[in-house]
Amino acid sequence: MIMGVLRSDRVSGLGGANAINGSVKFTSGGALDIDLDGATIGTSNFTIEAWVYWFGGGAHQITGSSSNNFNFFIAGDDGDLKFYDGSSTFDFDASNIEANEWTHVALVRTGTGSNETKVYVNGVNTDNATLNTSFSFDRLLTGINYLGGSVGYGDGYTSNLRFTLDTVYTSAFTPSNNELTVLDNTIVLCCQSPGNILQEATGKTIVPFKHGVTQSDAVASHFAPDKGEDHGTTFADNTKFDTLSYMVPPGGTTSESNRGRGVWMGGYTSAPSAAGVNLIYYVQIQSLGNAIDFGDLTKGINWGGAAGASSTRGLHAGGTTPTNLNTIEYITIATTSNSTDFGDLTALRGYTQACSNNTRALIGGGRGGSPTASSNSVDYVTIATTGNASDFGDLTVARQGGSGLASATRGLIMGGRNVPSAPTTFFASIDRFTIATAGNAADYGDLSSGVRAYMGCTSSSTRGIIGGGSISPARVNNIDYITIATDGNSTDFGDLLDDREHTGAVSNKIRGLFAGGVSPYRNSIEYVTIATTGNAQDFGDVPDPNGSYAYASAATSDSHGGI
Repeated sequence: MIMGVLRSDRVSGLGGANAINGSVKFTSGGALDIDLDGATIGTSNFTIEAWVYWFGGGAHQITGSSSNNFNFFIAGDDGDLKFYDGSSTFDFDASNIEANEWTHVALVRTGTGSNETKVYVNGVNTDNATLNTSFSFDRLLTGINYLGGSVGYGDGYTSNLRFTLDTVYTSAFTPSNNELTVLDNTIVLCCQSPGNILQEATGKTIVPFKHGVTQSDAVASHFAPDKGEDHGTTFADNTKFDTLSYMVPPGGTTSESNRGRGVWMGGYTSAPSAAGVNLIYYVQIQSLGNAIDFGDLTKGINWGGAAGASSTRGLHAGGTTPTNLNTIEYITIATTSNSTDFGDLTALRGYTQACSNNTRALIGGGRGGSPTASSNSVDYVTIATTGNASDFGDLTVARQGGSGLASATRGLIMGGRNVPSAPTTFFASIDRFTIATAGNAADYGDLSSGVRAYMGCTSSSTRGIIGGGSISPARVNNIDYITIATDGNSTDFGDLLDDREHTGAVSNKIRGLFAGGVSPYRNSIEYVTIATTGNAQDFGDVPDPNGSYAYASAATSDSHGGI
């Protein structure tokens, strides 16, 4: 019998089993404390190298000693690489690191004498220095240091951090696209696992470390240096193949896996207090990384709106400034720009919830009429043509702060609360609509996790995902799922990395993302694989200028389950 050949470079991705597939995300004081197990530096030659992804703004600490006499870092003021030897700071002016992209860096001491230490950026020798210091310490800190007695936090990702007591590079080189391996005299090799921050290839012990109890933990991530756009073997609709020829086929078609721009519109930040934003951010859902500025909403700072989309156009409807709004705006998702006026809702409405297919968007509930009274009305618009909304029908209850998702035929709106009616009621109910046919909502089922508001919802064409929210009075990290075509209660899917409410979710057919939320205010983005139950994983961050992002429920994409 002839067995098919498993092409690891095609099915698994470039590099196959040896491809770089993991990193560690460091923000706000989270770090790794690495016991060197008796290894000493002294005046030895050494090479420190890593792939780094610097967020910009704050410093990013690559590695340093607990004794504050050895620190290699990206400076927050200018992005230059710097090194501190316990008394002097070496500023490598030509070694400037660009924010929000993967860069390979290496610091190599080649001997004693003049300019014997070399700095390489992406394999190019950019700076030299004279560094004859004898170093003595028993622990390395990665992600934080104590430069000159002050604390410097990590602000980015580090992948494949290797510290070797030898000269690894003596001239220009091409950084490896594969995971680094242990060489002779390697004393630390870490930050390689997408799931375990404590993994270390030489057997050293790593202990998670935080400068303060309120600081963020270091987090393992699948976000890793990009190795190209060759997608290898492609899979289209109804592709058939012998399962003896491929070990495990990838999920979804190639076009579904490689497509997807998600956008978040408007929102709220923690500083200054009660600050709405008119910013629009976007990500490429099929990859990992930080969100990027798209443009601005023209309606000004606002939060509590809702969003829907076709494959080409995204809508933002309603919101509050804190005055309720009836405006609808649109963007062309493929083209970064400010939004454009679309038309108006039938009434002023904030804290709305929306769902859409490729033709229609439904905007339901919210607070309207008197400033905070909940509404049960549902409007609809035809996404491809500008104009005012029309009445579609009614929800089963008046709700605000719920969320919506859709397949190509069905729209679901769920959760929320009845504020300000007394007594305050949170809802677990899920309403359903046939998007093509105007009419009142019918009962679908309930959220199995209980009453819930301010969660993020998104979907593939068959499965809906509900993440986070508030189960009064607690914020939660629950993720539920439903099969959209089948009425019934939701089922447990897994957990988000953080408790969060007022979060926004986007998706393509393969992957769902959750961004922002409170409390505390969060600018992190997490993702799940929609077809596979399990906990969320780190995706990147929303680079909000105030370091926080909430009321992000106005989120949508060009490839969600309704398209």
